[in-house]
Amino acid sequence: MVVLSDESQRTSGDDALSMNLAAAQAVGETVRTTLGPRGMDKMLVDESGNVVVTNDGVTLLEEMDVDHPAADTLIDVATTQEAEVGDGTTSAVVLASELLAEAEDLLESDVHPSTIVAGYRTATDVALEALEDLAIDVEPDDAETIAEIASTAMTGKGAEQARGHLSSLVVDGVRAATREDGTVDEDAIIIRQFYGGSIEDSRFLSGILFDHLPCHQNMPREQYDADVLVYEGDIEVTELETDAEATVGSYDEYGGYVEREQGELEEKVEQIVDAGVDVLVTEGGIDDYAQQLLVEAGITAFSRIDDYKRERIAKATGGNQIGRLDALSEDDIGFVGTLEREVIREYTFRRQADKEKTMVFSDLPTGEFGTILLRGSTEHVLDEVERAIEDAVGVATAAVEDGAVLPGGGAPEIAVSLALREAASGVEGREQLAVEAYAEAIEEGPTVLAENAGHDAIDALVELTASHDEGNDTTGIDAETGDIVDMLEAGVVEPLRVKTTAVNSALDASTTILRIDDVISAGDLSVEDDDEDEAGGAPGGAGGMGGMGGGMGGMM
Repeated sequence: MVVLSDESQRTSGDDALSMNLAAAQAVGETVRTTLGPRGMDKMLVDESGNVVVTNDGVTLLEEMDVDHPAADTLIDVATTQEAEVGDGTTSAVVLASELLAEAEDLLESDVHPSTIVAGYRTATDVALEALEDLAIDVEPDDAETIAEIASTAMTGKGAEQARGHLSSLVVDGVRAATREDGTVDEDAIIIRQFYGGSIEDSRFLSGILFDHLPCHQNMPREQYDADVLVYEGDIEVTELETDAEATVGSYDEYGGYVEREQGELEEKVEQIVDAGVDVLVTEGGIDDYAQQLLVEAGITAFSRIDDYKRERIAKATGGNQIGRLDALSEDDIGFVGTLEREVIREYTFRRQADKEKTMVFSDLPTGEFGTILLRGSTEHVLDEVERAIEDAVGVATAAVEDGAVLPGGGAPEIAVSLALREAASGVEGREQLAVEAYAEAIEEGPTVLAENAGHDAIDALVELTASHDEGNDTTGIDAETGDIVDMLEAGVVEPLRVKTTAVNSALDASTTILRIDDVISAGDLSVEDDDEDEAGGAPGGAGGMGGMGGGMGGMM
């Protein structure tokens, strides 16, 4: 027996399952037209009138106002895909949605949800094996293939006209961030936007762009073979914790106060100078008198730098962030080979010409950091190009780390479909129907690819399947012409991890939804106060359904 409050709503059995399937499939329908190199864009407008124009799957789903837990499950698929590999989010969501559509047909034929789940798990094992068999080895230093992978990821994402140039920048960035153990430190690849110019003006800088000028105009703008200190404090006179006032009776008394303050600042600067520091980065401010002392010592100092930038400088230079100057040691000091001012652009502000406040830390000791500097005419253009670059960096990283790639253009999906149809004959009972349904679902990928490119989807699917039946495993659909071509020769490749992650995520999402036969929506699932927890109250309210939330009635 389930006891619910008057505010609760409950949907059970077939009605609950049907509602969840419809909501999840609605998410898939929303993004399917964005799939492929000729997919369409979506314009998203929030309540404040801010506009985002994109066909990037995860961006689209994250910006949508979704109010249904089953729909949220498919959005989680995109989030997982983005976190794991950076691309393939739309493909993963479309696959999960299609698996649920096929499951709905099976349910109408009286196939039990547990049987469908078991069949989908069997099919996933077969799919992963088929993908492994189709995979091609790639060496981490194969710049041409890595560039093709990056180019494939950027196709159709607003950067297509310059993808050859941008792909080379991605290769440079991934090379700089590749470590001796074969992993890629994606945090070492920094993507920056500077409005103005064209996308072709984008370039790669070996090092870190730092959007600050020294805190004093007479400090050096160039430092070479420099020791770097990142200080979690300020170089200012210590203030009392409580408000206090002092009455000065004479000029000599006042001079004594000033001398004590200056002495405190001199002591701090002396500790920095004695440590051999050439470049100083501080969390807090630097007093004017201390700035002058630093100028005399030839030190370049940056003040009021936020946590993220200080952490990045410390990591790049091999130093530590220290909070006490009196505890400073050699191990805390970082190093930079070159610190120079870089003028990215000049602009006019209030009728006065000005230049970017940008310094570059380069020739770094801890493995290179690299900055991909993007140029473009408008904010919307640059935002979309940045999303494309982020996807490209993700897939290039996956290829370098895993050393395995697949042909694109729908070739992996057809290879999996054929493997599933062959394996289905060996599956007993009604699970065989689920395996065959999975084969139908995964064919939706190349079908949508052809549709979005303006070609006849049925003809393309038939021709592609026939080509694979003849042993041409690397053939796929050319989105421009609709012809069936060898994807490896066409340079359309993607990492193995893109497909394996999509297959696993789609399985988890679809089976999670299929196993739900009861949806309970409460009015308020929050805990009133801490006393309820101490009294043993169940978090989430009645029925232990915390996390489902209210607002079960629809999405978007």
